[in-house]
Amino acid sequence: MKQNSLNLIDPLINSNYESMREITDEEYKKFISEHQFVVIENTKVPLIQNHIITQFEPENFKLETTTVWSFPDRGDWATHKGDYRANWSPYIPRNLILRYTDESDLVLDQMVGSGTTLIECKLLNRRGIGVDINLDAIMITRNRLDFNYKYNPAIKTYVGDARNLDLIETESVDLIATHPPYASIIKFTNNRIKGDLSCVRNIDDFIQEMHKVAKESYRVLKPGKHCCILIGDTRKRKHFVPITARVLEVFLRIGFILREDIIKLQWKMKSTREKWRSSKYDFLLLAHEHLYVFRKPEKNERLTPYKNSKIWKL
Repeated sequence: MKQNSLNLIDPLINSNYESMREITDEEYKKFISEHQFVVIENTKVPLIQNHIITQFEPENFKLETTTVWSFPDRGDWATHKGDYRANWSPYIPRNLILRYTDESDLVLDQMVGSGTTLIECKLLNRRGIGVDINLDAIMITRNRLDFNYKYNPAIKTYVGDARNLDLIETESVDLIATHPPYASIIKFTNNRIKGDLSCVRNIDDFIQEMHKVAKESYRVLKPGKHCCILIGDTRKRKHFVPITARVLEVFLRIGFILREDIIKLQWKMKSTREKWRSSKYDFLLLAHEHLYVFRKPEKNERLTPYKNSKIWKL
């Protein structure tokens, strides 16, 4: 008899989420002296010494003002690069940081990847914390932060798990801006690292683990501040798998309030590069993601009757 998948935890999931460990300048310098590149998924990502930067800001930048965002040009100012799949465009954290924080505020990206969010923190004079379960990703982040600029805010990086942010104080963060994996669509570490959410095959298990991510996000965020999550859906045997709706539900159950649901159009996807032919398939190409902007309620905030209605307790 088949058991309920909710009770079958993927063996790759860590049951004892390890403590965060800070990566120091000394460790980074030693690493980069011994490695010319790291591998993310199946891509060699070079570690560059002495970055040559000709442009520190996007040209003609304007804050987004609607709930549909589209960036045909991903953005390559400063040290930003789209050199492996699923990096989010720097236009996204730039918009979020400018809209929801002030200079010197503290921004967290607990699935920091190649450091896009933290690069924008440095350029916009915000303090930052980057966490990733993959040491190689942290080294890419450190490498891309390794440039001189007029601002030098305090930015720290850690190897750690988004489900255990034990070195981050409760209610200390002004903004969370992060881009989780979409379950196992892209296996960033190819099963090399126990606990990597991008290798969790079962969607129910993935949602359970995202519940823990949401819980830690709620803990470290200051009341009244914002948590922004970019997430997408997938298909399985031609059928739509609503990852985004289930992640949305998880964050609402934790206690967050949904401030914005932004539709972010996708450009230059793998399927697009391979010349998607809609006439060949009897289903549609997924060409958007959801950028959820949640707000943590103020202490003793009186919520609307809708927030307290039975629909939130199903």
